[in-house]
Amino acid sequence: MIVGLISDTHIPESRDVLWPQVYEAFSKVDCILHAGDIYDIGVIEKLSEIAPTYAARGNGDEGSGGRDPQPEHPSVKESWLIELNGFKVGVTHYIPMPPIPPKLTPQNWIKKLFPQVTPDVVIYGDTHVEQIDHFGGILCVNPGSPTLPHNLNTQLGTIGMLDLSGAAPTASIHQLTAEGIEPFKWEGSRRPW
Repeated sequence: MIVGLISDTHIPESRDVLWPQVYEAFSKVDCILHAGDIYDIGVIEKLSEIAPTYAARGNGDEGSGGRDPQPEHPSVKESWLIELNGFKVGVTHYIPMPPIPPKLTPQNWIKKLFPQVTPDVVIYGDTHVEQIDHFGGILCVNPGSPTLPHNLNTQLGTIGMLDLSGAAPTASIHQLTAEGIEPFKWEGSRRPW
């Protein structure tokens, strides 16, 4: 099972429509997870035409910055905990990155969001910075932003893929290019802490 990961699309703030490379990259995925700051619910509706889509509501989806609040939609909640191919996958917009110990840590935040069940994977966004980490045995993935990477000007950014086919979940980040996508080239540690 392959899951498409996306976050912080900011449509139409970033650009009128989502890059077509995103839809092409997700054309064969089994499910799509959007980690918030969608802005235009039409993005979720278009992604839902490709595969079942679950989206977390981001801080920008609540009407901040003079925008209208995002309308209610069955595919959008504050956070999700869903089972996919035997794995528990959480989707939220925010976890504290970088961590601010001792209280604002990814582990503490995940316990707060999902108090009953510990997820195997948590997909998050907010920072617009692509990242893959393990915290307390939980795979945490931020796919970055396809439209505003690193909160810079509108440009081709990143998406992620989550592979739930094996004994343990794995994730990868992909850079959007004029021709499609290519594996993201990590430049040393992406963590500033």
